Amino acid sequence: MAEERNARSEAHEVAQWLRRHPRFLEQFPDLAVTLVVPKDGGASASLAGYQLEVLRDKNRELTRRLHELSGNAQDNERLAVRTHQLTLALMRAGSAADTLRAMVACLSEDFAGDAVRVTLLAPIAGLDDAAWCQVVPVDDARMEAFREALASGEPICGRLAPERHALLFGDAAARVASCAVLPVSAVGLIAVGSVDANRFFPGMGTLFLRMMAEALSTAMARAG
Repeated sequence: MAEERNARSEAHEVAQWLRRHPRFLEQFPDLAVTLVVPKDGGASASLAGYQLEVLRDKNRELTRRLHELSGNAQDNERLAVRTHQLTLALMRAGSAADTLRAMVACLSEDFAGDAVRVTLLAPIAGLDDAAWCQVVPVDDARMEAFREALASGEPICGRLAPERHALLFGDAAARVASCAVLPVSAVGLIAVGSVDANRFFPGMGTLFLRMMAEALSTAMARAG
């Protein structure tokens, strides 16, 4: 037992020394050839072969991460272009009603919203025939669940409680599996629903959603 403890102690000391002198094997290349390291399968391999495999694994991981970052960059670029186009469409609108129509059209077509609904806090002239629009005053008890979001301006993403879901989507509620809700100060709520349960989820990035809401808020104020 004493010999075994001494051997472990010596091995530990050797390992510490090698960590402090990582270039040691350059002076004694014959050791790099004779040393063996365990493989997952139980066999052994030369140190050089082991190091090569480690480098290959790192290279594969770096390549995977690079592809992932490239994909994310492309997705963000597409979102940026669509958000810019949405902003231009809102700027071209001549009235508050046309501004909301442009918003709904862009969210449905350019952003592939399966169900887009608008809940206004007060009526807006010219939208009486819009099936996607409803008016629910801010003091209505049903709006209590959205009061904090309206105050903070922070989008809501994911699956809503049944009563909130039904209020925003009405007869389209049954086919909406996930949604993003954009609170727009002094205007109301823009709800974008998807049949894909994983498209919108809690914790997802909301930068572009906030940019859209801010663009709509500014356009509505300008249209007056």
